[in-house]
Amino acid sequence: MSHDYRKTSEALSRLTDSQFRVTQRDGTEPAFHNEYWNNHEPGIYVDVVSGQPLFSSTDKYDSGTGWPSFTRPIAADAVRTETDRSLWMTRTEARSTGADSHLGHIFDDGPADAGGRRYCMNSAALRFIPVSELETQGYGEYRSLFETADTTSTEEHAS
Repeated sequence: MSHDYRKTSEALSRLTDSQFRVTQRDGTEPAFHNEYWNNHEPGIYVDVVSGQPLFSSTDKYDSGTGWPSFTRPIAADAVRTETDRSLWMTRTEARSTGADSHLGHIFDDGPADAGGRRYCMNSAALRFIPVSELETQGYGEYRSLFETADTTSTEEHAS
């Protein structure tokens, strides 16, 4: 199934001031004062502008930074990078491939056993879809990410 995840004027008009500032003006929200930094529910995170799937809770971890952090995107082509030279330093910026939304930054201090990358994202750039709503919100194809995890954990507890 093909999806069009481009930015539209209608989608931009639905954004809050904070969402617009972060996604369209390359802003950053405050650490520990954002919606998803401490969310531990299973589900996926999509681009607040386009709905493009970006990250899975199966790859989310507590980095101690106060922003939602992931070890990798949900798909290799979901996130692209740019060099960000703002704030008198060079960083790697993460942007959605569909709507070109600013998401956050990528650092090389993530868990070594998961590739060593930390995708440090702004909650304002994301919308969370709980596992229980994947089908109703049109993301049923991602349910298998959680069924495999559930099966594995069940087998581990049985042995």
